[in-house]
Amino acid sequence: MGGDEFAIVIKDAQSRKTVETLADRVIASIAEPYHLGKAEVRIGVSIGCAFGPVDGQSVDDLIQKADLALYQSKAHGRGKCNFFHADMANEAEDRLRIEQDLKAGLAAGQFRLMYQPLINAADQSLVGFEALIRWHHPTRGIVPPNQFIPIAEDSGLIVELGEWVLEEACRAAATWPEQIAVAVNISAKQLIFPALPNSVAGAIRKNRLQPNRLELEVTESIFMGDSQNALDVLKRLRALGVGIALDDFGTGYSSLGYLNKAVFHKLKIDGSFVRETVDNRETVAIIQSIVQLAKSFRMTVTAEGVETADDYTRMRDLGCHQIQGYLFGRPMSYERASELVHGVQQRLSA
Repeated sequence: MGGDEFAIVIKDAQSRKTVETLADRVIASIAEPYHLGKAEVRIGVSIGCAFGPVDGQSVDDLIQKADLALYQSKAHGRGKCNFFHADMANEAEDRLRIEQDLKAGLAAGQFRLMYQPLINAADQSLVGFEALIRWHHPTRGIVPPNQFIPIAEDSGLIVELGEWVLEEACRAAATWPEQIAVAVNISAKQLIFPALPNSVAGAIRKNRLQPNRLELEVTESIFMGDSQNALDVLKRLRALGVGIALDDFGTGYSSLGYLNKAVFHKLKIDGSFVRETVDNRETVAIIQSIVQLAKSFRMTVTAEGVETADDYTRMRDLGCHQIQGYLFGRPMSYERASELVHGVQQRLSA
């Protein structure tokens, strides 16, 4: 039905259990490794099912409903089978409305950046901020990023949205002292576009910002797709002089093989690890290993999700260089961040 989409037609599918069993067999069969020369290749498949006549009377209708179910399978971890249900159609309509509102929201200036402080673990001095996008929708209120970022990625709007974030973050950082950096999250979908380094260079140049004051954060999901292309783009970004941080390190996919590519300058430890160090020795050992690994590659380690003084003390003593979390500040407006910057400067110069 497409480059990588196939349809299976079952004439007598009264037993949904039979269909589910067949889907499981297809998933398991395709998951078996393929040997191409000396290389072992693994691929996966996601499945969506629709049943006639209850889900649709025509071929086109059933294909559309099966496609909605397929989308659910892909969205919830892949390698699964989902049956169509009426809520999926409602979700699809809502998704379309959000996509349309995204376009209008960008034009109407409905987006804002919030800034969460980044603290030096040794002396608790302010070293920078992470820029976090918020959507102030006129009727929905504050729309969380996890609701609109995936839609922006799928629709291609992530490019325009990402350029706005870069421009706004660089503009803010340019008004702060030179020792204060700003970090921007970069979607794996943005790394598909070879023009990303040009956009970053343009934002830096326009705002007269030193490149080393901008940090781009990526997650391990970049290694799931065309990892070589992503690494090529990251290397071009690194050549500009900006920092590249690997966010949520250890929570996703195995990426140790990529750490020696001289691309990343920082590893960020997810807040779930920070919380588990309270009563989990294994987690403490993992963080110690991450810190030692980072030291070998001359990388900085940031602990995220630090909410208590005890969290801070543990992360500092385990060797983390920087701290981020509610203990030192929630995401705040540009105005509040600027007040914090200048307040810190006054205290340091007193």
